Amino acid sequence: MSFPYLNETKGLNESARKGVGGSFLMLSNGVTHYELGGDENGEPVVLVHGFSVPYFIFDPTFEFLSAQGFHVLRYDLFGRGFSDRPNVNYDIHLFTRQLEELLDALNLKNINLAGLSMGGPITAAFANKHPEVISRHILIDPAGARAVELSRLLETVKMPILGELLLGLFGSASMVKGIASDLFTPQLVEEFQEKYKVQMQYRGFKRAILSTIRNDMLGSFIETYRRVGKLGKNTLLLWGREDKTMPFEHNTDIRNAIPHAQFHVIENCGHIPHFEKPGEVNPILLEFLRKPV
Repeated sequence: MSFPYLNETKGLNESARKGVGGSFLMLSNGVTHYELGGDENGEPVVLVHGFSVPYFIFDPTFEFLSAQGFHVLRYDLFGRGFSDRPNVNYDIHLFTRQLEELLDALNLKNINLAGLSMGGPITAAFANKHPEVISRHILIDPAGARAVELSRLLETVKMPILGELLLGLFGSASMVKGIASDLFTPQLVEEFQEKYKVQMQYRGFKRAILSTIRNDMLGSFIETYRRVGKLGKNTLLLWGREDKTMPFEHNTDIRNAIPHAQFHVIENCGHIPHFEKPGEVNPILLEFLRKPV
């Protein structure tokens, strides 16, 4: 019997997905929710989101790059958004396998791969495993330079049973409040939180979040980044100066691991610069993606 998390009142099934944008594909661990945009003959760009915010986090990026003629893919990681919440270990192997199978099913090759926050370790691990598939690599405020310093609540939820109890009783309010810290611009917070809440009503969300924490997806992946650096792939690194989620000073670790990375600081901006300041970030992305490999 699964733990009865409060507020998770609905099953994620075909009926729940009716009217939801994007498409759905059955992979080995369950259904993945994804969206393809832009020119089918354009250069592929694949967007991988982070720890808990699903693919709407890429709204400005997806729309811009699609309009510029790229073939853009974004998708919900397992346990998030409208993708299934399989009862498995939410570790780096699950997330890289999901990406592998999705790309294979959609026949996407020679991709430009972008990872936000926890998407950084996922894309880095994928690039190490399949370097022949990657044309360019984009990292946006990536996790994994150092282990994330967890709050007292998140440290406690690692403990069996107690973690389920605390996340079940107090997790919803804490998580919704916590994502506000991703943004430096207060005016964006309320709309962002309302979009975030949608996924929380479906059973399995908190179990997936808890498993992700317990399987060290917020730990250090610096050795993975160092291996990526040795591949010599064209790499773009973006970081919001006021990032409180992945502190700005972590950029030095990534730059040491990938010394050839093109680095851009986004001022007056938090953890999600592409969302918060698309007018500044989009031209940087476009220039990088149009440079010859």
